[in-house]
Amino acid sequence: MNLHAVKVIYKHEMLRSWNTLLQSFASPVISTILYFVVFGSAIGSRIEEVGGVSYGAFIVPGLIMLALLTQSISNASFGIFFPKFTGSIYELMSAPVSFIEILIGYVGAAATKSFIIGLIILATAGFFVTLEIAHPVWMLIFLVLTCVSFSLFGFIIGLWADDFEKLQLIPLLVITPLVFLGGSFYSVDMLPPAWQTVTLFNPVIYLISGFRWSFFNIADVSVWLSLAMVMVFLLACLTTVWWMFRSGYRLKQ
Repeated sequence: MNLHAVKVIYKHEMLRSWNTLLQSFASPVISTILYFVVFGSAIGSRIEEVGGVSYGAFIVPGLIMLALLTQSISNASFGIFFPKFTGSIYELMSAPVSFIEILIGYVGAAATKSFIIGLIILATAGFFVTLEIAHPVWMLIFLVLTCVSFSLFGFIIGLWADDFEKLQLIPLLVITPLVFLGGSFYSVDMLPPAWQTVTLFNPVIYLISGFRWSFFNIADVSVWLSLAMVMVFLLACLTTVWWMFRSGYRLKQ
């Protein structure tokens, strides 16, 4: 493996974020804080506890997941779309660099940025509520798997999109609604039985449930099922990326 090529791609993507520090890190953190203040104050005044956990603390894992999913997709999709849009991707593909090295560089950088944002939001939430992480190792596992999985998904979107409108289509119209309807701000048990069944078809519920379990030992679905769903999604994204590079989908002129 050409580790030098991986390092160059990774470093280039990370430097792009540092050059736009306010947009890359401050903006999602401020947005999440606003969500926390609004939902925590408005709804938290009416719902004191959920599953024995204060409502303000209960929504923290959901807010972190909301930021992770959107930022992972955004960072990875723009990272690969821009060189494809400018045509510099063809120079990269003609170089002695395999698709695995390209993938590790771009996805690794996107996942790293999302991971940092997640940790910053977690630290910021500590100023508003008292947080105790019951399973810190599992919390980090879900955090890393989510960052990598959805960075891969964003990478796929960046390869698929042929204009800036399509680049934002899936995150805005699919991912964001799924996150809001995936138990970010409520427990599935609070829904009527029919809606509980419908919610189980939302893949995001498994991410948020497993991540919330690592904090409070409460979950809407089994933690092992949550982990299995994340792994299935990760493998599906890896397979899709491999096929796109192997077939040259949206990469060959």
